[in-house]
Amino acid sequence: MHHANHFYGHAHVLARYCGLGAGHPPRIDGYVQHGWNVGDGLAPGHPYVAGTPSLLWSEPTRRRAWSLGRRNVVVIGAPFAYLLAMRPDDPPAERREGTIWYPFHGWEGQRVHGDHRRLIAEIRATEPGPVTVCLYWQEYRTTRIRRHYEEAGFRVVCHGYRGHWWRDTDPDFLDRQLTELRRHRRVASNRLTSAIFYGIAAGCEPAVYGDPMTLADDDPTFGGTARIRRQWPQLHGARIDPGLAAGIAREELGTDHRCSPAELRELLGWSRGREVTGER
Repeated sequence: MHHANHFYGHAHVLARYCGLGAGHPPRIDGYVQHGWNVGDGLAPGHPYVAGTPSLLWSEPTRRRAWSLGRRNVVVIGAPFAYLLAMRPDDPPAERREGTIWYPFHGWEGQRVHGDHRRLIAEIRATEPGPVTVCLYWQEYRTTRIRRHYEEAGFRVVCHGYRGHWWRDTDPDFLDRQLTELRRHRRVASNRLTSAIFYGIAAGCEPAVYGDPMTLADDDPTFGGTARIRRQWPQLHGARIDPGLAAGIAREELGTDHRCSPAELRELLGWSRGREVTGER
């Protein structure tokens, strides 16, 4: 299994949906798209073995992959869409309050550069209620960055560690994220990212505003932030039409392409007569 299939516990969520339990998931035959992507579903520079299936979230991503020469591509929907199917009313509906805010983050190989103090000032001037700031694990462990948000009076959380090279994957990452999203009335970020689409799907009002910050050695292959703002202008701003956003999120997460457990087992290579184990 490619190690990116484990990111954020995606393989674990899919295994649970397929009725395989909460243990170590079996090997997936293919590359599962691990984040919202404006290219072919894989990260730029992502190592790719020709002929290996790309298991993508949405039809728009499939079309882009096809235009870039990918041929073995299948739309299965985002793992988060499967989590929503498993937890349609859990936890019970309650009064939502405030905003959960996701500052743009880097990853193990690239750091983000930006002015967190200026972003905090804009959040304070924009958000009508209490604010929860969710930091990526790197920023959360960086005491200086975390303290900026704590000293601003925000509640600061981290959904967990996404995992890397099959190590330390948190299989409850998405469950924890869904629970937090359902506590809040709004979801916001300084970039249009997976978290915004997850929040919309979980019933939050979205917002995208503030300095988008920069990623060290950012790869411009798919057009970067400028392209995203051009292509989805209706999803940028402090106030966004919730109905319009819901339709776009449904398309981008591939909710209508969600498979049945039997179909998904077949597409992932989990029903081909071999023993289903925790093999990588």
